[in-house]
Amino acid sequence: MNLIAKRPGFIPAKAACAALGVSTDCLYPRAQRVRTRVVERKDQPRRLKPQERQDALDLMHSERFCDASPRQIVASLASEGRVLASASTLYRLLRSLGETRERRAQRPAQRHAVPRLEASAPNAVWTWDISKLATFVTGVYLSLYVILDLYSRYVVGWMVSVKENAGLAKILFAKTLKHHGVAAAQLIVHQDRGAPMTAHTFRELLTTLGVEASYSRPRVSNDNPHSESHFKTLKYASNYPGRFASADAAREWLAGFFDAYHQRPHHGLEMYTPKQAFQGTSAEVWERRQDALNQHFQAHPERYPNGRPRAKKLPA
Repeated sequence: MNLIAKRPGFIPAKAACAALGVSTDCLYPRAQRVRTRVVERKDQPRRLKPQERQDALDLMHSERFCDASPRQIVASLASEGRVLASASTLYRLLRSLGETRERRAQRPAQRHAVPRLEASAPNAVWTWDISKLATFVTGVYLSLYVILDLYSRYVVGWMVSVKENAGLAKILFAKTLKHHGVAAAQLIVHQDRGAPMTAHTFRELLTTLGVEASYSRPRVSNDNPHSESHFKTLKYASNYPGRFASADAAREWLAGFFDAYHQRPHHGLEMYTPKQAFQGTSAEVWERRQDALNQHFQAHPERYPNGRPRAKKLPA
């Protein structure tokens, strides 16, 4: 303090404190720096007296009111011409004793892992879902079941019905598994948590056939993205009719759509078709693409500043 007090007038006090490494609080008297305010806690005049508090607790714990809420207790006493305390006061007393929790044991919050599935070959992972197809009758819809192979995006099975239930899903899956000769413990089926998917009869079928079931997380809409994306592709087709006159009309249009879809280059497959990926002919297609690029490179090398081009292969 003496050094700061004797400093030359042209040196600011703040700069002097910074040079000495002390706080500027030392420049002011302690009486100004430390101001403590002692607040005496006064007794709340509206607070229940100890005896009143005990009477209220005894009443709420009595056989008559042990299963009643504070609001019901207050209403019952008022009907008898008696006022003990407000409902909020009674709740406060119960809360102080930890008696406002749920009476029954509650299930703790569930933690579901994000589904992560990897398919390195056809018929390793299937994903399926059900979508509604509008008809010309308001409020009447057809149900489209589609099973998609995750590796190739190939539609391995589909069905149109006027109902949506687990029994139809069982029939479709049993027929599809038999048609493709899927062996036990080879396949994982991913699905959301709709009623047909979580039905015990359908889950028992998968277990009997040696198929492992994978499910989306509850209340998560994007854990089955490939099936959802496929339905969007279907309904955004340029010739999608929008409404169907009957189930047979829907089956006729869908048969043509799926046939064209299987032969169309797919962005997620490096522009190979689902049919090529599912049937294992992508290597032959890659050789033809690479030969075409090689010939074009030899004819026009100036168009390839980065060197010889390489055709992309089907993702592993």
